[in-house]
Amino acid sequence: MKYNLVLAVLLSSSIIFGCSKQETKEEQNPETQLSEQNQNEIKAPDFSLRTTDNKDLKLSDYKGKIVILDFWATWCGPCRRSVPDLIEIQKEYKNDVIVIGISLDIQTAKNVVPFINEFGINYPVVFGNEKVVTDYGNIEAIPTSFVIDKKGNVVDMYVGLVPKEVFTNKIKDIL
Repeated sequence: MKYNLVLAVLLSSSIIFGCSKQETKEEQNPETQLSEQNQNEIKAPDFSLRTTDNKDLKLSDYKGKIVILDFWATWCGPCRRSVPDLIEIQKEYKNDVIVIGISLDIQTAKNVVPFINEFGINYPVVFGNEKVVTDYGNIEAIPTSFVIDKKGNVVDMYVGLVPKEVFTNKIKDIL
């Protein structure tokens, strides 16, 4: 019950703060990134979450790769607009980068697999839970994305729709 209440509050705030924003990619504010002070050696919290094909996925399995964690939901407009860019990033950097979609669809979980098929998502999608939401700073709006370097450190965080170039520039900096 507590889990459902927390996620209901999260989803409600996401609608208000994340999905109701009408930012275009060109309007993404770089100030949504982690402050310089917070970027130094923040270990990304490990997790083990269930994929859409009912397997366990651990973040720690991807140490040695750059990871983009994308907290999203099928009903979120900005989230939907970011998916094609994430698909392209996964294609372009498949040897060095893994995109992991963390779906916060609770009452709409049945829509996730059809969404994946419709959009041709080529990266793993897992179902988020209260713990991962809390571990990553109590996600208050979606999309929220984290870039994690090859050593497992969070090097950037973005709230809202992010231009593909922001991700690719960060990937190039890390590589």
